Amino acid sequence: MNAGALDLGILWPAFAAGLLVLATHVPLGTQVLERGIVFIDLAIAQIAGLGVIAADALGLPGGAITVQLAAVSAALAGAVLLSWTERRAGARQEALIGVLFVVAACVGILLLAGHPHGGENLKDLLVGQILWVGASQLGALALVTALLLPAITLGWIRRLGRFGFYAAFAVAVTASVQLVGVYLVFCSLIVPALATSGLTGPRRHLLAYAVGAAGYGSGLALSALWDLPSGAVVVCAMVACAAAGRGLAAVRRRGAAIMWTR
Repeated sequence: MNAGALDLGILWPAFAAGLLVLATHVPLGTQVLERGIVFIDLAIAQIAGLGVIAADALGLPGGAITVQLAAVSAALAGAVLLSWTERRAGARQEALIGVLFVVAACVGILLLAGHPHGGENLKDLLVGQILWVGASQLGALALVTALLLPAITLGWIRRLGRFGFYAAFAVAVTASVQLVGVYLVFCSLIVPALATSGLTGPRRHLLAYAVGAAGYGSGLALSALWDLPSGAVVVCAMVACAAAGRGLAAVRRRGAAIMWTR
């Protein structure tokens, strides 16, 4: 353990990125659970990542606006496809989402097969590089969040039907996957929503944000202290925070029931 590794100059931007990701992913995550399409985030994130890989394979410079456009275009194409299949597949939608994720992942592996840094690029796509988030990346994510959050929370995307939901989802995931990776995108969407299932209204969202923020904060600190991959540690920390929160809630309910019966 290295206490000197707790450098706020690195940890604060990473934590801010996590909070921005949670801002859109928490409300989207509750809608994902309601729709019963849990693996959509993995599929869309993988498709957005495939857009980045394809842009790199074509020789476009990393970080260029063209790379971001490639990622958004790929994710929106996936959104169009999923909104189309939802109308026709019905109960098979979740299975189709899983197939789409596997296909996108395999195409990405094939594109990276001859790349000298293919393994490293694939790892970055999955677990992200959140500790190395820069000011420009934070600014871009903050802008996307400011545009998307009102549309999500005020129900504007619902007016556009299925495609509105999938399109908002595609943009949100594309903005976050290159910073935090596919695994943390999935975790940020599902774990806080799952931890607060059964609750409703603003209280649910506040508690979900708290679970996510605790996961990012503790995970980043632990990864710095023990020099471990930050994305993987944050995922484990968020799940632990969610489990602790559910356990505490269960104990409080049990205590209240005992008091009520006396």
